[in-house]
Amino acid sequence: MIELHYWPTPNGHKITMFLEEAGLAYRIHPVNIGKGEQFNPDFLKIAPNNRMPAIVDDEPAGGGAPVSLFESGAILLYLAEKTGRFISGDLRGRAEVLQWLFWQMGGLGPMLGQNHHFSQYAPEKIDYAIKRYVNETNRLYGVLDRRLADRAFVAGPDYSIADMACYPWIVPYEKQGQNLDDHPNLKRWFTAIAERPATQAAYARAPEVNPDYGKTMSEDAKKVMFGQTASSTKR
Repeated sequence: MIELHYWPTPNGHKITMFLEEAGLAYRIHPVNIGKGEQFNPDFLKIAPNNRMPAIVDDEPAGGGAPVSLFESGAILLYLAEKTGRFISGDLRGRAEVLQWLFWQMGGLGPMLGQNHHFSQYAPEKIDYAIKRYVNETNRLYGVLDRRLADRAFVAGPDYSIADMACYPWIVPYEKQGQNLDDHPNLKRWFTAIAERPATQAAYARAPEVNPDYGKTMSEDAKKVMFGQTASSTKR
């Protein structure tokens, strides 16, 4: 059983997408990040960066004590290696998956996250910051669009953890100030993943866990989410 510590955010969706695709048994433990549950001492034992998602694998390969992991990219890679799915066993194919997984972790996610913050959540609308991150989002969309010009999925012909990592960050494209019609290869890829039954099952978990999913974040939640310092973890 995979114990999944989760809240329905882009990084959270990555893991439910994998688990649904692979058919792995899992149990969700909600971590309400708007209420500060990511700072609870028990959660910090498995996620010292006070971010979700995190997992505990009660049945790791080879047996032994449970394995806990934080960071969504590390979790995707662990699950791919555990199941032997959604990552190539070939040296070159594996390298393709890994470089695009790390591209998402180091670029697409952080830059689009800043887009979300300054355009949707910041109490003061800073035109320079909004333009900076909307433009960078557009550049990254262009990178994906060019990449997908001659292949079905990000790392090649097969669906992989690189796709699962990227897709949830593209879902809120309208809020990011983007138009998928400007990126036809990306749009084709996005539509294909959205239509996968496992993707739909993964996203169906969101309102089950958070009945307010999709609604405007409260001011109290913003204070918890965006007022963090080193002292936030001292509980």
